[in-house]
Amino acid sequence: MIYFVVGLAGVIGSLLRYYLGLSIHSWWITSFPLATLMINYLGSFTLGWFNERITQSYSVPEWLRLGFGTGLIGSFTTFSTFSVETMTLMNQGLWEMAFVYVLLSMVGGLLFAYFGFRVAYFQLRKSKEGMETA
Repeated sequence: MIYFVVGLAGVIGSLLRYYLGLSIHSWWITSFPLATLMINYLGSFTLGWFNERITQSYSVPEWLRLGFGTGLIGSFTTFSTFSVETMTLMNQGLWEMAFVYVLLSMVGGLLFAYFGFRVAYFQLRKSKEGMETA
């Protein structure tokens, strides 16, 4: 069952990534790979939030945790596209843009994962405070 859920979630995540990428490319027309950057930021935030908020609040079955994290978010975000886009920028002689992209991707990905954890932490704290006053 886990393989099926991870696979199905992977299909959904990759389709979400594809359509969100198309949407971003419809208005962002430059060499800078903004779609991948934004998708990876969103995925980093979502996975950070999920790992902190949901798994700390509920007894999450393994199939759901793996389906969401590995399947959905794993296929939604992509390191391979990031790597190829960076190499493409470098091959085009856009070294500065490639450097900025790598820097924004690495630092931004970590920051968005951190933001996801922090949002979940405050939600958990608020939830626990509400339980104590009830």
